[in-house]
Amino acid sequence: MGSAQLNGPVVSDHVFGTGKEIAGAREQFELAVSVVERIADLAAVMAASVLAYSTYSILEVGKRLHYSNGLVLTAGFVFAVAFVVMLDHDGAYERANSLLRIRETERILRVCTQTFGIAFSVTFFFPHPLSRWVVLLAGIFVPLTLVMEKQLVFLMIRQLHSRGYGLQNVLVYGAGFTGRRVFSALVSSPKVGLNPVAIVDDNQKLAGQKIFQYGYKRERSAPVITGPITSDLIRQWGVSLVVIGIPSLSGERLHEIANEAFRCGANVAFVPQLSFDADTSTEYVDLDGVLIASLGQLPPKRVYETAKRIFDFGAALVLFVLTLPIWIILALLIHLDSRGPAFFQQERVGREGRPFNLYKFRSMRADASKYGLHPTDVDDPRITRIGRWLRRTSLDELPQLINVLKGDMSLVGPRPEMHFIVKHYNPRHWQRLKVMPGLTGLWQLSADRAFLIHENIQYDLYYIRNRNFFMDLAILLHTVVFAMKGV
Repeated sequence: MGSAQLNGPVVSDHVFGTGKEIAGAREQFELAVSVVERIADLAAVMAASVLAYSTYSILEVGKRLHYSNGLVLTAGFVFAVAFVVMLDHDGAYERANSLLRIRETERILRVCTQTFGIAFSVTFFFPHPLSRWVVLLAGIFVPLTLVMEKQLVFLMIRQLHSRGYGLQNVLVYGAGFTGRRVFSALVSSPKVGLNPVAIVDDNQKLAGQKIFQYGYKRERSAPVITGPITSDLIRQWGVSLVVIGIPSLSGERLHEIANEAFRCGANVAFVPQLSFDADTSTEYVDLDGVLIASLGQLPPKRVYETAKRIFDFGAALVLFVLTLPIWIILALLIHLDSRGPAFFQQERVGREGRPFNLYKFRSMRADASKYGLHPTDVDDPRITRIGRWLRRTSLDELPQLINVLKGDMSLVGPRPEMHFIVKHYNPRHWQRLKVMPGLTGLWQLSADRAFLIHENIQYDLYYIRNRNFFMDLAILLHTVVFAMKGV
């Protein structure tokens, strides 16, 4: 008995049936991908290291130390091997990808900081002269090269899957919250090689609907078909695995589905009946075939919170000074476009339910309701002409740098909502208020940003559970690279 965590839900891989040929071929594909991924990372780090030295030589900065090509390649190879070992130790080659692949970027940033911190320290004690400029340039080139290389590997795996290599078709049972998380996790983790072709639900009202993955774009979807799951339905869809995404499913019903799957040689996997708050840690141990869950409260993150506040204040102050000319230009454009003030002020609910005034550039007509629902259509008549451009580029959020400086908000965190929405929160929604609200976050980067926040809180709960300093940096990096491109 084992388990694999895929973006939150834990899918227990109890195999009740046969169908081992397809699974065996998929495992061989996974092994090949794992080897290729390590080799690609090795090559990327070596290339970035050589590029760092070449840039250093061209710029002629520092003491202008020169090394032979052989020494540069050898040093780059040794460093690349050490880097890949540290990535492996940090879990970089696990099969599952994280929500919006944020943790992959986070891992690269963390390992880069650790590795280059050690390398920079070594330059002070190494008997031969080593240029710290080369180390500094490599610290910039390596993470950028790795992020691009891993994107190419991700696309390569997707392309191979589209041709039928290393892919196992599956049905997901359950179109609720957990079922969608399972579907999204499988779609976002091509190395797992499981392709959810449809989602089965016994609720006939859901038939014909589409379930979309959590991502930057609403690209992948699967149709909801009416249950129950039978051997004929499994054969009809040509799947060899059924993933049960209903944690509350009774044991009797689970065995009924398993028996139907066995009749056509399919396997069964299911999500255990475990659902806890975002601040609860869960670990699973396999004790001679018995899956035991260990629960505990996540420890306080005081050091992280302090470091985050220092970083927020410093970064917001720098951004405020650098963007001040843009503020002046935007204020003038807003005045010329429509009557009313350039700035918009609205009371929002912050950490632990504390109210604060949120600042924005006005993007709607001055006579629009101050506390109406967030526009979901770009053609909403309340939005001004300049307001459409401000919202599309997110420049209407710039004044919230003042909220960050005041300590009402952070650069990264869940978006703050209005009182009339918060008063209808259920206990699960209230978990959003355990951390400081932010300018950007996972929900803002996702395709679901076009819909209401409180209807898509899975992004915020994921952030609250996994937040750390390097995840914040990764989200800021993704905001610049993806959101500013309009993804």
